[in-house]
Amino acid sequence: MGKRKFKAESKRLLELMINSIYSQREVFLRELISNASDAIDKIYYKALTDENLTFNQSDYYIKIEADKEARTLKIIDTGIGMTQEELEKNLGTIAKSGSLSFKNENEIKDGHDIIGQFGVGFYAAFMVADVVTVVSKALGSDEAFRWESKGTDGYTIEPTTKDTVGTEITLQLKENTEDEKYDEYLEEYRLKEIIKKYSDFIRYPIKMDVTKSKKEEDGDDYVDYKEEETINSMVPIWKKNKSELTDEDYENFYREKRYGFDKPLKHIHLSVDGSIRYNAILFIPENRPFDYYSQDYQKGLELYSNGVLIMEKCADLIPDHFSFVKGLVDSEDLSLNISREMLQHDRQLKLIAKNINKKIKQQLISLQRDDREKYEKFFEAFGRQLKFGVYNEFGANKDTLKDLLLFYSSKEKKLVTLAEYVSRMPEDQKYIYYATGDSIDRIDKLPQTELVADKGYEILYFTEEIDEFAIRMLMSYEEKEFKSVSSQDLGIESEEDKTTEEETNENKELFEYMKEKLAGKVKEVRISKRLKSHPVCLTADGEISIEMEKVINAMPDSNQHVKADKVLEINPNHEVFQTLKDAFEKDKERLDLFINILFNQALLIEGLPVEDPVEFTNNMCKVMVTA
Repeated sequence: MGKRKFKAESKRLLELMINSIYSQREVFLRELISNASDAIDKIYYKALTDENLTFNQSDYYIKIEADKEARTLKIIDTGIGMTQEELEKNLGTIAKSGSLSFKNENEIKDGHDIIGQFGVGFYAAFMVADVVTVVSKALGSDEAFRWESKGTDGYTIEPTTKDTVGTEITLQLKENTEDEKYDEYLEEYRLKEIIKKYSDFIRYPIKMDVTKSKKEEDGDDYVDYKEEETINSMVPIWKKNKSELTDEDYENFYREKRYGFDKPLKHIHLSVDGSIRYNAILFIPENRPFDYYSQDYQKGLELYSNGVLIMEKCADLIPDHFSFVKGLVDSEDLSLNISREMLQHDRQLKLIAKNINKKIKQQLISLQRDDREKYEKFFEAFGRQLKFGVYNEFGANKDTLKDLLLFYSSKEKKLVTLAEYVSRMPEDQKYIYYATGDSIDRIDKLPQTELVADKGYEILYFTEEIDEFAIRMLMSYEEKEFKSVSSQDLGIESEEDKTTEEETNENKELFEYMKEKLAGKVKEVRISKRLKSHPVCLTADGEISIEMEKVINAMPDSNQHVKADKVLEINPNHEVFQTLKDAFEKDKERLDLFINILFNQALLIEGLPVEDPVEFTNNMCKVMVTA
């Protein structure tokens, strides 16, 4: 028979296939094995309705044969085979699939499903082969046919002989280049690696002759011999009943998949049979990957279609705030377009992702409730990501995440949830109070906490940069607004408020003078309602807190130079205040000295740098000399 040309659109698609559709050449083997599995499935389906046909699964397999000398790779199956007409229709027109039409004709609904819904995957073979030869004998036919193509030029079909039903595909590999070593697809270890990676859960045995060695009977030398081995494990763990599996089974699977070197804190096994059918196994790791908070870290779950790996990292399945979760999803209902790497995935993946998001939260809540120690270990590793999730996307996920947050409590001296804090609030407490600082120890010593602590109210300690940003986005919890201990209005009624107002009016000129001397550094100088034993502190008016100023300006790419509206607060009950008043009346030069020292002290308490360390130390020396 003469040479036949591909249709124009098929030729263009084949050029695209060979050059760009697949990101990795190794997937050609996945595609051909999937097609072989489909061909065996078709006999199984025929047997369901044809009483003259029996299907004994142990008789069916896929065989991989590599010939290094001839530089050929064969993929042999015991499937249904193809007639001349089917070879012409399925392999002559790209994206015309026998699998899809077969599925539609037979209305297949049981647990088996046909993977190769688009015939285009077959043409991935041309990424590694100059010549592809297909010899096939269809079930119920005495004839066999040979299809051969060298790529975009076209193909030939001619009669041939074949003893058994099924299909044998032979790839004549391309010559090696500087960039590509096609010989790797003839190496046993590489073929095994690709099969285990992509096709480990194909339901039929994938066999290969594997080189082994044994000691000679009459000597110490070892001789090599070949032995046929089944490479794939066939039954995926996620298709087994949960009752059959132990924690150890899940842990072994976690290690086998190289999800991490740690043990998972928790696993989630899902079997969903609703509007979209899928199985999933998810793991919450114990330890944070070394690159987790870097740009190199890639989130995503492995995505399978009927046991065949489609994507190693499907980012769409997992939200950023749960990006630490490892695992996989295997669905029977994914629509595949052109290749298994290009998914028409909007609707299906969104449904799966929504359910996964909900299940992860449920598991974390149950871990928090049932094993607090484990949850705190998890939170130590990934709490920052949850807080970032509250802040990210303009707070879109804050309701999902708020109950997962933990903060150190001034009263409990340990991490607490927001629900636990609110449950302990006295009736007269209006706000959820928090204080920010570099460490628990530093916050313990902050002057700004004095009034709130003296009132007996609990304070949450924010020691991470993201904390205050997240809480500002959250705004409130159970209708209780968050309030920084540095806020101007703490919502605490005090008998001293009237006295404070009188003191402010009496010393208005002093404060105006101090504000003038600190022009550009503070927005205001005022009497403090919150200080008890400390002489001075800085607070902020407006949306930007002092802690936010520090965080934003410390960012490596920050060009914003954000500035909080700082207020210098003076404790009217401290001896220093009387010293300031005396100096204002009698010695303005000495007052200037005190103003500089007090302001710099306030900066140091906040963890901010003093503006002129030399001037500050000189002023301290002057005070010491004249004291």
